[in-house]
Amino acid sequence: MHKDVDVFVQKNGEKFLEQLEKKQFLFSLVISYTETCTIPGITVAGKTPEVLPYTSPADAEFLNFGYCKCIDAIPMTPDGKPTPALLTKTALESASIPNIIVNAGSKIAPQMPCFETGLTHGKNITVEPAMSIDDVTHAVEYGRMIGRALGSTTDCLVIGESIPGGTTTAQAVLTSLGIDGSVSSSMQENPLSLKQKIANDVAKRTESKNQFDVVSNGGDPMIPTVAGILSTASAQTKVILAGGTQMAAVLAFGRITGYNRDNVAIATTSYVTDDKTANLVNMISQIDQIPVFSVRLALGKSKIQGLRAFANGFVKEGVGAGGASLAAMLKIGIDSDQLLALTEKQYLETISQ
Repeated sequence: MHKDVDVFVQKNGEKFLEQLEKKQFLFSLVISYTETCTIPGITVAGKTPEVLPYTSPADAEFLNFGYCKCIDAIPMTPDGKPTPALLTKTALESASIPNIIVNAGSKIAPQMPCFETGLTHGKNITVEPAMSIDDVTHAVEYGRMIGRALGSTTDCLVIGESIPGGTTTAQAVLTSLGIDGSVSSSMQENPLSLKQKIANDVAKRTESKNQFDVVSNGGDPMIPTVAGILSTASAQTKVILAGGTQMAAVLAFGRITGYNRDNVAIATTSYVTDDKTANLVNMISQIDQIPVFSVRLALGKSKIQGLRAFANGFVKEGVGAGGASLAAMLKIGIDSDQLLALTEKQYLETISQ
């Protein structure tokens, strides 16, 4: 058992980890967009509302190049806290773990090779349904094709996401499906009452409890795409859903698209599992008995204020940071203190220039 990882929900979690020690990993980042992120007070995943559509493709570009092509800046919060892609990039590079980008409805395409689904971005769920039923179906089908290809190439597929406003659409999906609990937030002060009001309004609009209807009405394109990837990849290999409370929505939708429970786990940072305003572990336990791994990063010890902020309730997770860190720990035995040193070096080389 790794000293920097806690296991929740299911006792087979330790066995899951043991089976992946020193194995090969592949990281997949699914990028998307929902107009829900334009609601004032919902997200800080971008310096201004105008740059929000660029956040996800910029994360993908930063992960691979160390700088962004689609916009002349690295994604940050309005007060300069860096994208969690910094943590993901550091972890993947430390353990030589390759990554693949999947564009599942990003408003702006990344300027780099990627799996292109051709999906349209999600609409503002307070105004209209997120996507058509056809788009949800297509997202699942495209995801299944991608999962079949990726799952056959590795011992473990780690799937991360980047979608501004995604915790709000996740809350709407979970509420409509009758799952109790609150999602996390990139902000220190989680705007829970706003998110829950939106979720309740969407749930009233959703007469059906069918998962496809629910995601069509209140979700986003990332959710059905990742569920599709999960369904076929988990039939062949281990899959770690690398993310916070959004992955609860993926798992809940995945009950209808299917997955091999023995091969599935969720990994996040301790900043999400320690979040008193959210309850990821409880939500997952209502959906299925799969392991939830919480990676205790050492960012609170950092000399850099922007990194310490993660430990103080800002950002917390994103771009698969927790799952990527777990994969590096399992593959090469690196610990949180070593990752911190590498993350600070990466920060100084790429962010603070």
